[in-house]
Amino acid sequence: MNIVLLLLLLAGIAASLLSGRGDGVLAALQDGTANAVGTVLKTSGAYLLWMGLLNVAEQAGLVRALSKLLSPVLRLLFPDAGRAKEAISLNLAANLLGMGNAATPYGLDAMRLLNEANPRPGVATNAMCVLLAVNASCLEVFPATLVGLRASFGSTDPAAVVLPTLLSSFAATAAAVILCLACTRPCRSRS
Repeated sequence: MNIVLLLLLLAGIAASLLSGRGDGVLAALQDGTANAVGTVLKTSGAYLLWMGLLNVAEQAGLVRALSKLLSPVLRLLFPDAGRAKEAISLNLAANLLGMGNAATPYGLDAMRLLNEANPRPGVATNAMCVLLAVNASCLEVFPATLVGLRASFGSTDPAAVVLPTLLSSFAATAAAVILCLACTRPCRSRS
C-alpha cells in the first residue's frame, strides 16, 4: 500500500509540474501538513479522555464482566475455539465498549491461539473467519472514539451518533453472524 501511495504522490507532483502548476504542490503539501497537525491537536484531548475512562473501566474489570456475559453467544459462534475463547471474549467486549485500541491486542492474541490449534497453520479456520467478520462489523454499544472526535471539532451534540451507530452496527454484526453461520454450517457437517 505504501508503494501505491508513493506512486500516486509522485504522479500528482509530476502532473502538476508538467502542467506548470508546481507552486501549487508546495502550497498543498504545506496546507495538508498544517491541517493534519491541527487535527491531531484538536482531537487528542477528547481522545485521551475517552481512552483514559475506558482504560479505567478495563482495569476495574468491566471488560472481563462483559466478556463473561458474552460467553453463551461465543459458544454458539466459536464452538471449536478452545483456549482462544477468553481472548475472543475480551476482544469483543472491548469492541462493544468502543475501545478499538484496547481490543486489538486481544484480537491478535485470539488469532494466534486459534492458529496454534489449527491443523493447517496459516490457513484460516471457520473460527478465524467468524472472528474477523464480527470484528469488521464492529458492534459498539458506545462509540467513544467517534463521540470524542465530534466533541473536539465543536459538535453541539457529540453523542447524537450513539443510537444510529448502535443500530447500524447491530445490523452489520447480525448480517455478519448470519452469513458466517450459513457459510460454516456446510463445513462443519463435512468434518
